[in-house]
This record gives sequence, structure tokens and C-alpha cells, in this order.
Amino acid sequence: MLTRGFEELSVQEIADAATVNRATFYDHYTDKFALLDALVAGGFHELLHERKVSYDGSCPTAVNAVIHAACDYMALNHRSCPAQAQPNAFEPLIESAVTGAIRRVLLAGVPKAEIPTGPSPEMVATTASWAIYGAVKEWLRMKERPSAEEITAVIMPMILPILQAGKPAPVPAA
Repeated sequence: MLTRGFEELSVQEIADAATVNRATFYDHYTDKFALLDALVAGGFHELLHERKVSYDGSCPTAVNAVIHAACDYMALNHRSCPAQAQPNAFEPLIESAVTGAIRRVLLAGVPKAEIPTGPSPEMVATTASWAIYGAVKEWLRMKERPSAEEITAVIMPMILPILQAGKPAPVPAA
């Protein structure tokens, strides 16, 4: 991908580089887009695992850790693939994979209300994941970028209300 670009890369070339046949590739992935999604999500989840980060909905500090991990992961990819700084056909693939990975992490901690009175847990996690992704992407565009710790402190107060929208409303005292 670094030498030819994702758009030009064929499944046969991927299989050849991995020293497997095309049938083996298709046993594991539906296409090269599914492989990319797995690579990006796997890399992000590996970073979260290394840092022992999970989100169970009980602690805002965990949201902070998820945002910080997204900053670090996206900054690392931004540096290793500077062409991604410019809009290209690869960008929507990365967006989808990163937001999907963040969504899966957040969904684990969004309360599952027994009586659906507000937005679904899936909607809350999806909204928060896109908000995190968008904020981090904007941070990457800054010419004089603050540290990941500093921008995480800016992003977190914007994300917490989204995640709070998934909590059941308190029952008024009688």
C-alpha cells in the first residue's frame, strides 16, 4: 500500500505478498476493503489492549483514554502516510474503520435501557465515535497542534454529553 496505493492494489498482489493463494484470502476476507477494515480496527484495538483501555460507561476517565488512544493512533498513521493528509479515495476507508473501532469500544459501555425512551445504544456510540474521529481529524489539521493530552482535555467535554444521552432518565420521586 505504501508503494502503490490502495486503489491500485489487487487481491492477487496481496495474496502473493502474504504467500497465500487467492482462495485462502477469500476464506478470511470478502475483499481488500474488509482486510483494510480488519487491519485498522485490529491496530486500534491492539493499542487499547496495550494500554488496558476499556469503556464500561462508569468512568469518564475511560472516555479520556479512548480519545487519547484515537489521537495517538491517528497521528501515527498520519505521520506514516502523509498523503492521507490530503483528501483521497483512501480516506473514507480509514474513516469507516477507525469510527467502527471506536464505536465498538464505546458500545460496550453505553447502557442498554430496558425501556427505550431515548436514543438507542448504537446511535449513541455511533454519534460519539464520529464526534471523536472528527475532532481528532481536525486536531491533525492544526498547524500548531497541541499535545494529544491537551486536545483530549478539549474533546472530552464535548463527547461526555453525547454518551450521557444514552443513559436512562432518572425517575422523578413521588
